[in-house]
Amino acid sequence: MSEPSTITDPADPRLGDYTGLTDVELRRRREPAEGLFIAEGEKVIRRALAAGYRMRSMLLTPKWLDVMADVIAEADAPVHVVEPALAEAVTGYHVHRGALASMERMPLPDAATVLAGARRVAVLEGLVDHTNLGAIFRSAAALGMDAVLLSPDCADPLYRRAVKVSMGAVFAVPYARLDPWPAALDTVRNTGFTLLALTPADSAVDLATLTSQHLPKTALMLGAEGDGLTRPAIAAADHPVRIPMAHGIDSLNVGAAAAVAFYAVTTP
Repeated sequence: MSEPSTITDPADPRLGDYTGLTDVELRRRREPAEGLFIAEGEKVIRRALAAGYRMRSMLLTPKWLDVMADVIAEADAPVHVVEPALAEAVTGYHVHRGALASMERMPLPDAATVLAGARRVAVLEGLVDHTNLGAIFRSAAALGMDAVLLSPDCADPLYRRAVKVSMGAVFAVPYARLDPWPAALDTVRNTGFTLLALTPADSAVDLATLTSQHLPKTALMLGAEGDGLTRPAIAAADHPVRIPMAHGIDSLNVGAAAAVAFYAVTTP
């Protein structure tokens, strides 16, 4: 058990992992290099621990000591207690959930390992918005997708915002990077997957016609908000597919589109 220690100085080096959490560029460079990520909120911290991630330290405001008492009792890492104003000064935002943990990353598996035994996977290209990425992981977990594959330029699934929006689903769904892109899509196809490229193009096939009954192994490709999949990615797919729209709407937010498409490819 780690005995909680109260910290009153925002410059205390023990708080180093939590400095400037809203500085995306800083955290993007620093967190992977130092092998850490930040879990925010009681549920997310518990899910990270349950998934086997090791805690480096925990940062709590006083009112969360009782709620996290069992976690503290089992922790082999330091637990820092700070007032809300100090937490805001250190992190750069109001930590309304009152609980943060610095966690150690695990080695990222390769695509072949993630694909082994999978039948339904999402392939994401150029997703740089952490909110959309987190929402997609949450839908992937909820709707039974087996894995997520990311192009090299996708955002980090373990960035704090992505983890928070996913409600810890990034710990439940295996993921890997596909590099080089899009040539590495051959790895997916050679494992027996049919590649479906989601696009609003009128020439695309209605996704409903390509259900799990027709495709034993499906890789559903989605692109970034706005631009969608690039032409090389669509060209590398086996079929361009679309979600039919009504009332003159041409497309959905990528997070919403992913949820609809995941349901379509996982429902018998």
